[in-house]
Amino acid sequence: MRARTSIASGLGRRLVVGTPFFWLVVFFLAPFAIVFGISLSRSRFGVPPYEPLWQNGALAARLDNYAFLLDDPLYLTALLNSLEIAALSAAICLVLGYPIALGVARAPKSWRAPLLLAVILPFWTSFLIRVYAWTGLLKKEGLINDALIWLGLAAEPIQMLQTDFAVHLGIVYSYLPFMVLPLYASLERQDMSLLEAASDLGARPWRAFLTITLPLSLPGALAGFLLVFIPAVGEFVIPELLGDAGTAMIGKVLWTEFFNNRDWPLAAALAITVLTLIVAPLAWLEHLRLKRSEASQ
Repeated sequence: MRARTSIASGLGRRLVVGTPFFWLVVFFLAPFAIVFGISLSRSRFGVPPYEPLWQNGALAARLDNYAFLLDDPLYLTALLNSLEIAALSAAICLVLGYPIALGVARAPKSWRAPLLLAVILPFWTSFLIRVYAWTGLLKKEGLINDALIWLGLAAEPIQMLQTDFAVHLGIVYSYLPFMVLPLYASLERQDMSLLEAASDLGARPWRAFLTITLPLSLPGALAGFLLVFIPAVGEFVIPELLGDAGTAMIGKVLWTEFFNNRDWPLAAALAITVLTLIVAPLAWLEHLRLKRSEASQ
């Protein structure tokens, strides 16, 4: 009886541990391997629009697509522009989201659920509809320009749509809840007795915030920054609807290569490159965090 219980317990543990790995292999590693294989092939007319890697009993893998990415400045420009826009937008989300998260975390418990509901309420509407609605607000005949002229703050309509400002605005509006939620989770878990002790020792509220609240909330701030930054790098809908033709972001370039140029191998090489450039530093930072955690123990 004990042997059966031990075997069942072992199978249960393997199932619990193996399920996340299975999910990772099926939904990340396998698609990554497929896209990486396409990136090593050559484009052609047909279905699929790339040559098979195995031809005439030999492997026909090539690195021509990666070499082309290095030769053409368009892709480097698009990548740097995407990183710049994503980083600035994530920083703005952090500045705006921190007071919101702090206010929700310090609110009475009976208010926190309604306030969190208000934060995630925009998710109940389609992402595409929410972004498209900004075109009606930002265009020259839109509500914002009409309000500015009516208030006397502008003599004529201001060009806001199809600018980098509109792209930043769309990203901040769309991804701000992803910054607020991890910050709230970090701030809500903080021990309020630390702030009371600091007050008893004569620390002013701003000093207690800088020495206690802010340092303890840095993990939440980093998590929120990454949750905004990573999807913003590959954003396509927002720059397509709110930006101009010169707003070269990597998501638009990928769309062009996949669907307009039908160059799947080059687009796959670009996707693999972007993914590697984003994931590699994150993996390195996680490695350093684990090493510091082990050293502190």
